[in-house]
Amino acid sequence: MDGKSISPEFADELISVCRTIVGDELRSITYFTEDEVEQIYLRSDLDRTADLVGFADHERLGFRSQSAYRNTQLGEYQATVRMFENGFLTRVIYDRNGVWVTTDDISIDRFEEISTALKSVLGTATDTVRAA
Repeated sequence: MDGKSISPEFADELISVCRTIVGDELRSITYFTEDEVEQIYLRSDLDRTADLVGFADHERLGFRSQSAYRNTQLGEYQATVRMFENGFLTRVIYDRNGVWVTTDDISIDRFEEISTALKSVLGTATDTVRAA
């Protein structure tokens, strides 16, 4: 990844939203599409050892699996939250764009808040690209 898949302004907006909602519990932010993956934030006490391509391959399944939940009584897909021994991963997809955010332990309310905010940011970015 050459680090140029998204604009610096869009990256800054994602970071600002996540830092505002999650605070110091924010571990990382990664933007992805079907073809690209770019880590735009990594907390300074963490190593760059994650297999971003491997993570992205797994999280890209969300582009296809959203349709499996369409028209169910559960309602519209919002986000996916995964629990791990040392933290949490929240994935949000809007159209053909996705973001996953890793965090330390946070409340369920903040998972909902970050998911809603990220979906809004992704939606605005997607709509802007379509209008151009």
